[in-house]
Amino acid sequence: MQKVNQQSNPVLLVHGIWDTGKVFRRMIPFLNQRGLKVYDLDLAPNDGTVGLDDLAQQVAAKVEATFGKEQPFDLLGFSMGGIVSRYYIQRLGGINRVQRFIALSAPNHGTVIAYFNQGLGCVQMRPNSHFLKDLNSDVQMLSQINFTSIWTPYDMMIFPASSSKMPVGDNVVVSVMNHAWMLTDEKSLRAIATALSSPVTEREGGSEGVGEE
Repeated sequence: MQKVNQQSNPVLLVHGIWDTGKVFRRMIPFLNQRGLKVYDLDLAPNDGTVGLDDLAQQVAAKVEATFGKEQPFDLLGFSMGGIVSRYYIQRLGGINRVQRFIALSAPNHGTVIAYFNQGLGCVQMRPNSHFLKDLNSDVQMLSQINFTSIWTPYDMMIFPASSSKMPVGDNVVVSVMNHAWMLTDEKSLRAIATALSSPVTEREGGSEGVGEE
């Protein structure tokens, strides 16, 4: 029989390009009110000039400094932070610590907007980049944890918006009219809270869901 884990874990939030942890100022109290202990960090530099693999090392360092060695935790990455978080999980051993992972409006298959910036991190976020091809080559790894991709079809920063859709885990679509509003809109926040409260089980494959309208 599969073991189901319904405990609440601490949550680490990873921001996107040109942002800091302050971008979660609406999300953190929303989750705190639901009994979750939430942490964030400031990635530096935050302008896409360095590789996302280097930024993922900062996530790893934050985890080691914040959580006990055996402490499981949940992880949410917004936009660029979603790809940074994936690298931490898939390449830096995070798969052994993270129990729930939310990619919020993440360019999992790239975004054409990244062509407007020549920084290494942006080059890595371009469609068909070597970096994304490598991460997506063993994306089935994410089936080992409770993984949710939350995205909006109206996202003009992740273009095409369907780049956020993943072949594993749960794909939750919310009707939010702006990329940045995914951090503050009630529909998005409720979808995040739902994903963070779901039981943790070992899953194979995934399903497609639709968030609240």
